[in-house]
Amino acid sequence: MRIIDHHIAGGFNHAATRHGDVFDPNSGQIQARVSLGGQSVLDAAVAAAQKAQPAWAATNPQRRARVMFNFKALIEKHMDELAHMLSAEHGKVIADSKGDIQRGLEVIEFCCGIPHVLKGEYTQGAGPGIDVYSMRQPLGIGAGITPFNFPAMIPMWMFGVAIAVGNAFIIKPSERDPSVPVRLAELMLEAGAPAGILQVVHGDKEMVDAILDHPDISAVSFVGSSDIAHYVYQRGVAAGKRVQAMGGAKNHGIVMPDADLDQVVNDLSGAAFGSAGERCMALPVVVPVGAKTAEALRAKMIPAMAALRVGISTDNDAHYGPVVNAAHKTRVEGWIQTGVDEGAELVIDGRGFKLQGHEEGFFIGPTLFDHVTTTMQSYKEEIFGPVLQIVRAETFEEALALPSAHQYGNGVAIFTRNGHAAREFAARVNVGMVGINVPIPVPVAYHSFGGWKRSAFGDTNQHGMEGVRFWTKTKTITARWPDGGIGDGANAFVIPTMG
Repeated sequence: MRIIDHHIAGGFNHAATRHGDVFDPNSGQIQARVSLGGQSVLDAAVAAAQKAQPAWAATNPQRRARVMFNFKALIEKHMDELAHMLSAEHGKVIADSKGDIQRGLEVIEFCCGIPHVLKGEYTQGAGPGIDVYSMRQPLGIGAGITPFNFPAMIPMWMFGVAIAVGNAFIIKPSERDPSVPVRLAELMLEAGAPAGILQVVHGDKEMVDAILDHPDISAVSFVGSSDIAHYVYQRGVAAGKRVQAMGGAKNHGIVMPDADLDQVVNDLSGAAFGSAGERCMALPVVVPVGAKTAEALRAKMIPAMAALRVGISTDNDAHYGPVVNAAHKTRVEGWIQTGVDEGAELVIDGRGFKLQGHEEGFFIGPTLFDHVTTTMQSYKEEIFGPVLQIVRAETFEEALALPSAHQYGNGVAIFTRNGHAAREFAARVNVGMVGINVPIPVPVAYHSFGGWKRSAFGDTNQHGMEGVRFWTKTKTITARWPDGGIGDGANAFVIPTMG
């Protein structure tokens, strides 16, 4: 049985007293075992990071950028290898896996310009003979705790910026699909980063707590469920760390009466069911405005869902593959039953889906609910599977209120031809990322990703300039070069003013 070990100080660390199972979601069989570490493994990684980071921080930004250029080229060279590795453990189809990698790679492309974004501010003559300037310096050692649903993209969102600005970085990936982050660490070494700058430690809650408590880790970035995000934020901040913790979501798609319904249905098919719905930016709730819009949308959605092909991850014709493991399959099917018990109309039931030749795989067919209400627990919580819920609204104001009042505030979309309605919606909706005729509004790499409310804890978003600010600290220097000595008498003890 293949063992996936920790990647520390440029090589594999085999120290493990516990192991976790890594499944093939297509067959339901165990394909590997991952080492589960704790404090001693983390201490080894931190020691290697401490050894490597000072020299890396002292490396000029242009040379660090060249490592990022090399890493980008290596990711592109190994794209097929990485995509198949990702699909084999996660279950998403190859096209989705390549998209996962590509969106992470776009942040690496942003990091290739790190010398420019690290330039500080300068004021000449702020006072008599006084200049003031600032510089951004790395924090030291950062850590990322990443989820199973994007094992390439989210680690690159985190470590790309953190390493480019001069930090060392330790990833704790999901133990469900840990191979891709290890391969990324190998490729970062090949790109020219010193051993100890990017390392991977595996584990469960024991490792998470060790990271949050370690006094030599300065900052932690997390993506996962909201309850755990809140826990990570509170414990990390209590330990004196800088923390950004991204949580769950329940993204809504508002469909105005003037929307192009054919385009909406096409967008919903991908946004609700792509990657088996295992995306924090999926679109699991659609809100048609008006009964006529709702009936027309439903009538078009049913045949579109019937045309979706569920297949193994290597099936090039499949629209989506299995969910990640048996426990998650059970969880999603449990939420479908909850929706039925709560009185929602189950229009299409994806439970019991079996793929010929892969009957033990973790597959769920596309599922559609109608007449879902805001009082239902299945509406309030994140299902994280191939389930689309229709929540009907009578007016624009009612539709606007739904995502605004929801506990999550990650993403939202509006479909309309009316510029005023779109502008009004974007300005007023209480959600962090908004799409206008864009179903999955994940910002490009040089902007920043982050939700509101229980979708994010901490006040700094991921990647872009927000990421640069999160992974650096600002130092401000006030300098005076007098003609003579350094001053004497009482004036030497007075704080200089800029008057």
